[in-house]
Amino acid sequence: MELLSLRVKFRILIIGLACCLLATFLVTVWHLYHIDRLFSEVVNEDITALQAAEELQTALVMQKGFVTYYFLQGTPHWLDKLEQYNDSFQSWLQKARQTSQNYASREILDTIESKYLDYALARAQVIQLYKDGKRDQGAKLHWSVRNQFFNIVDLCSQYKRIYKASINEHFAQVAQQKHRLNVISGSLFLVGIILAGILAFIIFNRVLAPVHELVVSLQKTLTESFPGSKNEIIQLRRRVKRLIRDANLTRSQLEASREHLQQTEKLATIGKLGAGVAHSVRNPLTSVKMRLFSLQRSLDLNDVQSEDFEVISEEIRHIDTILSNFLEFSRRPKLKPQPTEVRGIITLALQLMKHRLESYGITITTDIAQNLPRLMLDQDQIKEVLVNLLENACDAMNTGGTITISAKQGVVEPLGHVIVITLADNGPGIPKEVSEKIFQPFFSSKEEGTGLGLSIAKRIIEDHGGWISAASTPHQGTTFTITLPCSRQ
Repeated sequence: MELLSLRVKFRILIIGLACCLLATFLVTVWHLYHIDRLFSEVVNEDITALQAAEELQTALVMQKGFVTYYFLQGTPHWLDKLEQYNDSFQSWLQKARQTSQNYASREILDTIESKYLDYALARAQVIQLYKDGKRDQGAKLHWSVRNQFFNIVDLCSQYKRIYKASINEHFAQVAQQKHRLNVISGSLFLVGIILAGILAFIIFNRVLAPVHELVVSLQKTLTESFPGSKNEIIQLRRRVKRLIRDANLTRSQLEASREHLQQTEKLATIGKLGAGVAHSVRNPLTSVKMRLFSLQRSLDLNDVQSEDFEVISEEIRHIDTILSNFLEFSRRPKLKPQPTEVRGIITLALQLMKHRLESYGITITTDIAQNLPRLMLDQDQIKEVLVNLLENACDAMNTGGTITISAKQGVVEPLGHVIVITLADNGPGIPKEVSEKIFQPFFSSKEEGTGLGLSIAKRIIEDHGGWISAASTPHQGTTFTITLPCSRQ
């Protein structure tokens, strides 16, 4: 049994109990059917035949004495009575033949009928002698007729005994069936009790006791209580669900931590590599830029050559920007917070981006609340965040559009009092599958992008204790929201 699982044991015991109940039901039905059949035989056959035998004997016995009364009184009335009971005897004899079911009883009936005919003939002779006045001869014959009568009475008694014996036999069979039913039912009931006891033992010792111990252990382990139910199964289900939920949460956190660790290790490696490459490339690039500037001033260039110089200079500045981003990403600059007005940072960022915004045909709308508190911010880094967001908006709206910048004070938990800066454009928006990855390092939807701008912006805002988020609707625009806590003021 130890090799069987608890579920298999339960199934075996439950199937055993079901089989016992089914067997008890079938045995009971079978025996009741046979008992009913035996009773039907007794009622329909034996009792009917016994009743006919009783009436047959009664009709015979009632004929006794009528001839003697006629001999003594000479009244024909007694002969009429005799004829009446004779007809009754003949009628019950026919009914007895109809209910007779075996050879022995029919043989006795044949004997009764034969002897009764002899008796009736002899009795008729006696009556005729009495009518003729031959009383002595009639009396002598009368005594011999009496012996025939008593023989017929004995045969009727013998016929009755046959059916009494048959009835007793049927009742004995009923008693035997009843005894057999009691034995089988009792045995099945005993087997059912044993199986139920084993099932109860397994339930209490293999299920309820471990469940109780587990519930007690969980009560000591878990701080959360589950009032309102004393049912240990319900409590266990609730606590197991809580454990599963906690386990899933822990697994999710572990997976997130592992991914974050892998990302951190990857970024650290890339940062070191990027810093080395940036240093190795930046110095000769600066030399190239200076030589190019000198050549541009010393040479007399036509329009095509001047345009080529401008393209080369622009590409060098782009390479320098990429190198600067790598250096900034790999070497996290230390914050230099100082009391700063948000309005001033926004104004400075717009001044730096003025010419580019005009070249893209973009209109700026501002909605900055009055009397905003001064925050402890690194002005250069926050300005860099705003400039990066403005550059991204310009790239997205290359055919012109509107950018709305707002700043207001509010309360956001758990940061408390905050200043919320929003930068919204009416550009094409960001696809949903892209919006989930825009803050990841090295992810960019632009062919010439480094994928570090928004990642650096997110890191700067988080270093200030706030957060940045993006909401975008296709074909309607994108809104970036920067939330900065006032607690750092």
